[in-house]
Amino acid sequence: MNNVKLLADLLIAAAALTTPLFRSAPAVEAKGLKEFLIPHRTMLRHVASTKKLATRALTYTVTATAYQAVASQTDSEPFITADNSRIKPHYGSKKRWMALSRDLLKPWGGPFNFGDKVRVRGISPKLDGVYTIHDTMNRRHHHCMDVLTHPSEKYDIFQKDVKIQPIAML
Repeated sequence: MNNVKLLADLLIAAAALTTPLFRSAPAVEAKGLKEFLIPHRTMLRHVASTKKLATRALTYTVTATAYQAVASQTDSEPFITADNSRIKPHYGSKKRWMALSRDLLKPWGGPFNFGDKVRVRGISPKLDGVYTIHDTMNRRHHHCMDVLTHPSEKYDIFQKDVKIQPIAML
């Protein structure tokens, strides 16, 4: 019985944290927990949908290149990315991993996090699609992205005006 009361108190406290400090209409007294939580759930759904629309509208224009997991193009540990993901030895461009320049990554003040998925358009029909950000580029690069490819695929990419767009994960 104490666990049920504790859970109810936690739900009420969580709902209270999501309510605005000032209401435009006078507060209506809720008769029970269910009536209390329903307006808050609706409000959260509305906030999530507006956030999704705002995120969908952001598009960044970058220069796209390709890189391989080799020491001459990365660092001394080419199969470990900046977010500590491990690239398997028999990877390919179908893996859909990418690196972004530091100005686009959150640790350096940009809009993207490691692990974010982005839609890429403008490289080529074969390479356009959804990529996951796992790596970062050298600090000399700005507004750039690198697509992970295997050396056997022989991609030589330097494409300007490529569009990347975050995919909302709600």
